[in-house]
Amino acid sequence: FRLEFNQREVCLSFCVCFSSTAWASYMTNSPTVIVMIGLPARGKTYMSKKLTRYLNWIGVPTKVFNLGVYRREAVRAYKSYDFFRHDNEEAMKIRKQCALVALQDVKEYLMEEGGQIAVFDATNTTRERRDLIQAFVKEYSFKVFFVESVCDDPDVIAANILEVKVSSPDYPEKHRERVMEDFLKRIECYKVTYQPLDPDDYDMDLSFIKVINVGQRFLVNRVQDYIQSKIVYYLMNIHVHSHSIYLSRHGESNHNVEGRIGGDAELSPRGKQFARALQEFIGEHKLSDLKVWTSQLRRTIQTAEELGVPYEQWKILNEIDAGVCEEMTYQMIQETFPEEFALRDQDKYHYRYPGGESYQDLVQRLEPVIMELERQGNVLVICHQAVMRCLLAYFLDKGAEDLPYMKCPLHTVLKLTPVAYGCKVEMFYLNVEAVNTHRDRPLPPGCKPRELQLEGEEPREKTHC
Repeated sequence: FRLEFNQREVCLSFCVCFSSTAWASYMTNSPTVIVMIGLPARGKTYMSKKLTRYLNWIGVPTKVFNLGVYRREAVRAYKSYDFFRHDNEEAMKIRKQCALVALQDVKEYLMEEGGQIAVFDATNTTRERRDLIQAFVKEYSFKVFFVESVCDDPDVIAANILEVKVSSPDYPEKHRERVMEDFLKRIECYKVTYQPLDPDDYDMDLSFIKVINVGQRFLVNRVQDYIQSKIVYYLMNIHVHSHSIYLSRHGESNHNVEGRIGGDAELSPRGKQFARALQEFIGEHKLSDLKVWTSQLRRTIQTAEELGVPYEQWKILNEIDAGVCEEMTYQMIQETFPEEFALRDQDKYHYRYPGGESYQDLVQRLEPVIMELERQGNVLVICHQAVMRCLLAYFLDKGAEDLPYMKCPLHTVLKLTPVAYGCKVEMFYLNVEAVNTHRDRPLPPGCKPRELQLEGEEPREKTHC
């Protein structure tokens, strides 16, 4: 069946938790190839990268295969739009060969490297090319889902060219006017042979979503499984409007001072001082349109109350549930549950507290928050250490190995601003002292810690032996 949407009013929630070995296989009972379609400068690479980041975050191994990278390896020096003319036979052969090489890499990733989803990021604007891809996925029993980006808004197209294409390796001189002129001619070359997906006839049996004018409208056709429904859900929630997300832990709590985890403690005197400093921070940055979200635990609510603005309480923003270890210090846990303490150090992401949660559980719990953050304008999220790590890992594309050890200090605000293919990070320390609640990654014997300082993203520790 086919669904058509005119507004971003769909809000569903898929939030299921499985063991680490079962989760990805449950989501994808066979590997899937996501095939992007659309003229140049329609946001295909933007969507590819965001979708890949999201799928990896929820635990589905995903990788982008960008055909432009293969083309630049085959043809080192880009000269002009003439390379993309449909009557340039030599160039057409090169472009087809690049597609075949990329598809072979897709096969290796899905069949030999443990991948579950491959995103084939190219224009794929002709039925001939899409039929070639269909034959490929059929040969190896992969599933296929098409994502077509359609945009006829000249302002959006021009903004995309200036934001992304000016810095492309195709244009080392980065001359704005010449880049714009050449790239618009490149688009015209593709228009000559462009065959959009036809849901009423030729392509009626394909599984796909059309994203029209950066999300003003959607057309969804024959969604066949759970992972495809999640892809549709995600693409219907992202937007390209400029906004910033502010992440902050609550002010220092009495439990923080005592070294205890979990619980529902109140703010310490320094925690209350931070709440007042946070109010000043919001005023100084003139964040009048800011939405504020908290958990339902007292330490985040008390922090928000000092701001003097409305705030929303989200139960799913509560700190990770430590189960039988709630309100204990790490020393108490080590003495009382030595085996559990050791198991958590061995695999902190997947380890689940007895009667509590794992980081993997927490990621699944927080998925609706990510969807809302993608839909909203400026938001301040006052949360907890484990929660902030999970949210930050999504925006900075960090994997399960690094996520539980990301540094999220108290009394510090992180400003995240989505940019073309990533996220700009700014850190603000509000000059209120607090205890350090971070536990470093356990080091293998003979290894020493090495710190990587914050340069556009949060610091995290590496090891060298």
